[in-house]
Amino acid sequence: MLSYQHIYHAGNPADVHKHTALAAMLAYMTRKDKPLSYIETHGGRGLYQLDSAEAHKTGEAAAGIDAVEAARALAGSPYRKSLADVRAAHGPRAYPGSPLIAARFLRPGDAGHVAELHPQEHDALQQALAGTGLRVHRQDGFEMAQAICPPTPRRGLMLIDPSYEVKAEYGTIPGQVAKLHRKWNVGVIALWYPVLTGGVHGPMLAALEAQGLPGVLRHEIRFPPVRAGHRMVGSGVFVVNAPWGLAEALTEVARFYQG
Repeated sequence: MLSYQHIYHAGNPADVHKHTALAAMLAYMTRKDKPLSYIETHGGRGLYQLDSAEAHKTGEAAAGIDAVEAARALAGSPYRKSLADVRAAHGPRAYPGSPLIAARFLRPGDAGHVAELHPQEHDALQQALAGTGLRVHRQDGFEMAQAICPPTPRRGLMLIDPSYEVKAEYGTIPGQVAKLHRKWNVGVIALWYPVLTGGVHGPMLAALEAQGLPGVLRHEIRFPPVRAGHRMVGSGVFVVNAPWGLAEALTEVARFYQG
């Protein structure tokens, strides 16, 4: 499906959770003077404006990044630093998607690949990432990832962040992750998933955990629905070969939402 556009959800609590994790992992991995590869399967448009008509329509950022900033939470975190850098370049209501956050950390010698199939989102993503060195693919994200793995450089991180509008993805993702890990056993593979009232994510996680993947970190936060009738009540990340310190980096965001 090509209907999903993240501008309606940018900066919401799930973004805060996911992007805190991503920035923490990249900040840690780029401490070493060794090149890495960054791969993202569902890139979106890369750069969002929270004062746009689309963002105002849902108002999801109010419970997300706006609440974090009002409380001065996550101060000094790599996530907040990357947000400040993007806003210095693009305005006070700019919000970076994960490809643009990744671009703030990648160095000369690193490689980056981001897929986006939606035509308008793909074009916007190309503009947002112009000059960053990340290559944008108009391709199914899993097809791109499977074709690239194992990447060069071998060391690296993959973010899998589908829209989950296609319900079958919950069933196919465990197999995709297992196959990617077989091809790229040293790679950090990070999967984001929504925590929904119906619990549809549960069997997917059970299948992932049954595979015995190494260095797994599963981290979830819960929060009230961001608007009436919204079924998402939390956010989760499932990380294979999780970098050192990731759980600690997510402690503050969990404390912010859960007390």
